Amino acid sequence: MAREICLRQLATRPRTRAELAGALARRGISEEVAEQVLDRYDEVGLVDDAAFARAWVSSRHTGRGLARRALANELRQRGVDGEVAGAALDGLDEETEAETARVLVERKLRTARGEPDAVFRRLVGMLARKGYPAGVAIRAVKDALAAQSAEAAEFAEHIDADALADAETDLDPRRLD
Repeated sequence: MAREICLRQLATRPRTRAELAGALARRGISEEVAEQVLDRYDEVGLVDDAAFARAWVSSRHTGRGLARRALANELRQRGVDGEVAGAALDGLDEETEAETARVLVERKLRTARGEPDAVFRRLVGMLARKGYPAGVAIRAVKDALAAQSAEAAEFAEHIDADALADAETDLDPRRLD
């Protein structure tokens, strides 16, 4: 029964060991039996959290444009060990992240309407929701606005990306004591 549950779960998409253990627990499989089945699936390579994490990072960064912070959170929610997640995220460096942010902003900017300050706020917010650090988000939007039009370039010229990023970090509720 436990093997069948795991195989059905794995048939739809790759799963982490923690996800499979959760599915087995919900179906009333004892912890001892679950461990035996999951250990065997580890041995034969059906469950590999490191491979899952690498594939997840590649897929979600390329497909959805998610940044390291958002990806780390998703991996943590799926039960991937912090060390394993860190190793998978090592392939995503700051330069790659900044380039992805630029691409996302340029794509959204094509259809953005409104005053430059409103467009700026919406685009920075979009990147923040995808897990980009404030400095990366602000610089990407500022550069894209500067290249878009004379009015947007004039607005972008007055943006101090470093000061805004510092202010954003100071106001981050996770950093408040």
